[in-house]
Amino acid sequence: MHASITAAYLARYRSAAAESPVELLPLTGAQRRFLITRRLAPQSRTDIVPLLFAYPRGTLDLDRLARAAAAVAAHHPALCGGFATVRGTPVLRAGGPSAEVARIAVAPGGTARAALREALLDWPADGPALRLLVAADPDGDEELLALALDHAACDEQSLGVLTAELSAAYEQDEAPADGPAPQALADFRQAVELQLAAEDAAGGPAAQAHWGRRLGGLTGAGGSAATSTGMLTERLPAADGAARGAVFPALLDAVGSALHRAHRAVGADRAEAGGGQLALGYPWGGRPVGAPTVLGCFLNTLVHPATSERSTDLDALADAWWDDLDHAGTPFDEVVRAARTAGAPWSGALDALLTMEDTHRRPPLVLGGAAGREVHLEGRPLAAPLAVSASNGDDLLIRLAWDRDRFPEADAHAAFGELLAVLRHHLHARPSPLPQA
Repeated sequence: MHASITAAYLARYRSAAAESPVELLPLTGAQRRFLITRRLAPQSRTDIVPLLFAYPRGTLDLDRLARAAAAVAAHHPALCGGFATVRGTPVLRAGGPSAEVARIAVAPGGTARAALREALLDWPADGPALRLLVAADPDGDEELLALALDHAACDEQSLGVLTAELSAAYEQDEAPADGPAPQALADFRQAVELQLAAEDAAGGPAAQAHWGRRLGGLTGAGGSAATSTGMLTERLPAADGAARGAVFPALLDAVGSALHRAHRAVGADRAEAGGGQLALGYPWGGRPVGAPTVLGCFLNTLVHPATSERSTDLDALADAWWDDLDHAGTPFDEVVRAARTAGAPWSGALDALLTMEDTHRRPPLVLGGAAGREVHLEGRPLAAPLAVSASNGDDLLIRLAWDRDRFPEADAHAAFGELLAVLRHHLHARPSPLPQA
C-alpha cells in the first residue's frame, strides 16, 4: 500500500510548524502545486487570476480603494499572510504584505489594457496576494480596474466573497485592522485541515484504480506553459431546461475536438498516431462540508481523456464524467501516479485547460455607486498550450486562448470553429444568432 501524498505533506508541515518562530498554516493540494510550480519556473506566473472591470472615468478614488482593499485583506489570512516554502514544505506564514493599489501609467501610443497586462506580468514574487491596478486610455471615457489575485489565495467561491466585501468596504470606507484576528487564523486552519482530510480519504485504492482505468491511455508528455498568447471569443445562447445540465460534458467533448484539430493542423497529434488520448484538465470542487468561509484555493484539477472523435452519445460521455466526479477529491498528484502506474507515459503536464464559471454567483463590484462592467484581458500567460473558459449567465460566453508559438493563428481559428460547431450541435443544433463579442 503506497503512502498518501497528503499524509506525507502533513508530517512535513507539522515538523516545520513546530520549529518555526512564527505561526505557519497548512495549504491545500492545489495551493501546494502553485508554490511548487513557481519554484520550478519562477518566470512563468500563469497562476494569477485577474478580473477586469470598466468604470466611467473619474469614478474611482484610489485612496478610498486602498483603504477598502486593506480592510478586506485584514480579515483573510490568505491575503495578509505570505505564501512560502519552509524546509521544502509549502505553507502560509501568518503576517505579510497587505493589498496593493496603484495607478498604472499608459505609455505614449499604448493602451490601458496593454499597460495592465504588462504590470500583471511583472508580479512581485514577494508582494501581496491581492493587487488592484487602475489605468485609462489617454482619450477614453472609461478607466479600467484590474482586480488580480495570487491563485493560491482564491477560487471561484473566493471571488464572489471578495467582490461583495470590497463593495461594502468601499461604501463604508472603514479603517483597516492591524491584521487577521485569531478567529480568522483558526477558521483558515480548520478549512484547510478539513480539505486535507478529504484529499487524504480520496486517494485510496478505489480511486487509484478508477483513474488508472480512465487515464491509462494518455499519450506523451502533455503541454507546457505559454507566454505569447492570443484569444478568440464568441457568445452563444444560454442553455436552458434539460440542456443546462449538459453544458459541461458538451464542453468537454467540444474542447477535446478543438484540441485534436489544432494538433492535427501542426502535425503533432500524438493521440491519433498512437491510439491514445490527450490530457484535458479542469478545476472542480468547493469547500468541505462544515468548513468556514475563507479565501483560498480549494479546487482540485481533474483530467478528462480527450479522444480524437466527436462523441456521438453525449449521455455516455456525461455518465463517464459523473463517475469521475465520484472521485473528484483525489489529489492531482495521486491521479498522475495512478495514470503512470497504469502505463501512461504522462508527466502530468496538461494539453489543454477548461474552466467554467456561473456569473450569477458573483456579485458585481460596485465602487462609487457604479457597478463595474466586466471585460476581458487578452495575451495573458497560460498554464497549457490551449485554454478554454466558459461564463454561463444570461448567455454562454466562450473564450479560447492559445499558444501562438505552437499553433498558428489560422489553425487556432479552425480549432475554435470546430469547438463552436460541436457545442452548438450538442446544445442548440443551430447556429447562434448572437454576434461575436
